[in-house]
Amino acid sequence: MAQRKLHDRYFKQAKAEGYLARSAYKLAEIDDRFALLRSAARVLDVGCAPGSWLQVAAEIAGPDAAIVGIDLKRVEHAMPPNVTTLVGDIEKSPPGSLTGPAGGLFDLVLSDMAPNTSGHGDDLVSARLCRSLLALLPGVLAPDGVLAMKIFEGQEYPFVLRETQRLFRDARGFKPKASRDVSREMYIVAKGYRAAGSGRAGAAGAAG
Repeated sequence: MAQRKLHDRYFKQAKAEGYLARSAYKLAEIDDRFALLRSAARVLDVGCAPGSWLQVAAEIAGPDAAIVGIDLKRVEHAMPPNVTTLVGDIEKSPPGSLTGPAGGLFDLVLSDMAPNTSGHGDDLVSARLCRSLLALLPGVLAPDGVLAMKIFEGQEYPFVLRETQRLFRDARGFKPKASRDVSREMYIVAKGYRAAGSGRAGAAGAAG
C-alpha cells in the first residue's frame, strides 16, 4: 500500500506542477543521477508524446538548446519556442528530417518509446524498438554523444545492453524510483558515443 501511495503521489504531483505525465519525474531522476541535459545543446526526444520529457528537457537544458521531439501521436500541448515536435515513425524517418530542425547532430538522444502493451512479447517489441534506435544513431548522434532509452526487461535486455556498450564508452541499466514497481521498464544510459562503433565495450551492470 505504501508503494501504491508513492506512485499516486507522482501522478498528483505531475498534475499540480503542470507536467503532462508522471514520466517527467523519471527523466528528472535520470538527469539528477547522470547529468545529461545541462550541457546538451541539441536534444532529440523519441516517443515524445504527450510531451512531459520535452517539458523537462526544455527546463533543464535551457532556452538556447534546440530540442526536437518525434512520436506517432501529435503533441497537442504548447511547447517553448526552442522545441520542435514532429509526427512520424522513427523506424521510417530519415535522419535528416530529425537533425534539420536542430541544425546538426544531437548531443543527447532520449527515448521513452514503448510498445502498446499486450502482456505477451512486449519485451521483444521493446528490444526491437531499441535496436532500431541504435541503428539510427550514426545519422543523428554526434561523436561522444549521450543516449538514454527505455527498454522492457526480458530475454533480450542483456543483449541490447551489450550491443549498446559496444557503441559507447560506458553504458548501464538504471530504474528510476518514479517507475512503478510492477513495471518491467529499465533505462539504458550510455555516454561517449563511438561514432564508428569501434573500441572496447563500456561498463556493464546496473547503477544503484
